[in-house]
Amino acid sequence: MGELLADHTTLRLGGPVHRLLTHTDPAAWPDVVRSASAEGTAPFVLGGGSNTLADDAGYPGTVIRMATRGAAIRPLGGDLVEVVVQAGEPLSALVAFAVDQGLSGIEYLGGIPGTTGAAPVQNTGAYGQQISDTLTHVVAFDWRLERIVELRAADCGFGYRASTFKSQLGRWTILALGLRLLRSASAAPVAYRHLAEAMGAPLGARPPLTQAAQAVITDREQRGLALPGSGPDARQAGSVFLNPVITPVQEAAVRRAGGPVHRDQSGGQRTSAGWLLEQCGYRPGSRIGPGVYCSDTRTLTLTTRDGATAASFTSALRQLATEVFEAYGIRLCPEPVRPGLTTGWLEVPAMPSHRAVAKPSSPNQPPAVGSRMW
Repeated sequence: MGELLADHTTLRLGGPVHRLLTHTDPAAWPDVVRSASAEGTAPFVLGGGSNTLADDAGYPGTVIRMATRGAAIRPLGGDLVEVVVQAGEPLSALVAFAVDQGLSGIEYLGGIPGTTGAAPVQNTGAYGQQISDTLTHVVAFDWRLERIVELRAADCGFGYRASTFKSQLGRWTILALGLRLLRSASAAPVAYRHLAEAMGAPLGARPPLTQAAQAVITDREQRGLALPGSGPDARQAGSVFLNPVITPVQEAAVRRAGGPVHRDQSGGQRTSAGWLLEQCGYRPGSRIGPGVYCSDTRTLTLTTRDGATAASFTSALRQLATEVFEAYGIRLCPEPVRPGLTTGWLEVPAMPSHRAVAKPSSPNQPPAVGSRMW
């Protein structure tokens, strides 16, 4: 029996893996490829395990744990530089490095768990910044072509929490990436009002780089967006659903109910997945299923405790997504990745034709204002 995936994921779920390879030396990648290719099946690549929901039965193939570290700065002229970073470098460590070097462009991505190599897959973003804003290129192994390739940012299909790497899971393994950053004592303009207020700066201001970076860390901790080292919320994978795209009719209904609406980089209108869950009666601390709870500080983050399994966590996600869909006709897309499965792995039943306008009572509390079919 191999190592348990539960020991390598922040949810602490998952059975044994057939074979686990840890990749630490960039020069040894050809050896990793030869070893993984002997299996005859595509390997699953694991970074920090902070966005992974592994099956109770484990994974029957090879898992490559990406653990390469390091970043190097290359001048581009003027105040611009390119930072080339290994895929296994923790994203939070990269942000701290950039801030320490006086480099602006990723300071609002601090405190996000996971590795730098995973960031382009999700097009990780926060507080108005996304990794695609500064990414110049990705060095990746193409398992289809069986060689290392370099992809420019324009080739990566970036969108809201989306990329070519995500839509074609398993084809590429990201080995390194480059970011174009600016030497500056000031941060990028603050795009989030509550963060600006916390720093005592007007919206759109450029506060000192170190102040902005620390304000992000503090805000994430206060709002339950950080990964705690201990306590009831330590076993989690962050936000479990993406903020969904909504139609103009749904947008009008959300606004009437006092809900949030924002426009993503593709021009689509989205609302808050967490707000929708709360409209269905869920709150921080709500029990969803065996061993599965909303975190004590944030409804959209699910945590695992004693008795939780991957099956019960998946059932909890399906329960939440189904309630939102039946109440509002809005489909929620899960954020966690399932080893061996593609995106869209969470199936939600089609809305019954006999559904009435009224929403059924929540197991946690009565429906909130605006809980009705849209």
